[in-house]
Amino acid sequence: MEYILEMKDIQKSFPGVRALDGIDFRLKPGEIHSLMGENGAGKSTLIKILTGVYRKDGGSIIFDGREVEINSTIDAQNMGISTVYQELNMIPYLSVGENIFLGRYPKKGNMIDWKKLYKDAGELLQGMGLHIDAQAILNTYGTAAQQMISIARAISLNCKIIVLDEPTSSLDTDEVQMLFQLVKELKEKGIAVIFISHRLDEIYEISDRITVLKDGHYEGTYLASELSQKELI
Repeated sequence: MEYILEMKDIQKSFPGVRALDGIDFRLKPGEIHSLMGENGAGKSTLIKILTGVYRKDGGSIIFDGREVEINSTIDAQNMGISTVYQELNMIPYLSVGENIFLGRYPKKGNMIDWKKLYKDAGELLQGMGLHIDAQAILNTYGTAAQQMISIARAISLNCKIIVLDEPTSSLDTDEVQMLFQLVKELKEKGIAVIFISHRLDEIYEISDRITVLKDGHYEGTYLASELSQKELI
């Protein structure tokens, strides 16, 4: 299977605005694919359709070899599509492990199985090469570590696609490199990554391919190695 995801001729309108007009987007397993465009190009709308926040008006979505309808964020999550947003949607005063398995705590009878929760969370973090204590309160860690924990939560959902929406906006240079190392490890495991950023140097450092949108239209998809920054701009 060449593509894990194919979004074909995607249409979306809001009152007085045609937000997406025939957008195509194809994602390969284990690739890092950047979605580029100015504000208003349609990036967020396309991602919200993929993740079940919005419903498309037209077009088709083929995921993992079959045509699907993504009607809610739960649908997307159950299929294996996860998003890590710029504003992390976690609970700061819960533990790391509680945040990773939020809403899916392992049970022993009618009680939460805390031993299993922290064991599973610890093994997940260790498997990602992260030295993070699963029992520590989340807000004892900085933004970069919390990004990693958010990605760990996505992996715990057995995701096949992770969307990273401006993940580096509040990270320093060293923290960005930590994040990129983790993203490359996801790639090696066959997880596809959709990367959204306005920082061109980062786009070229991390991307295999780049898709460009402009004013709700599809402009093209290019190998990052064959598209200069000047051409992209």
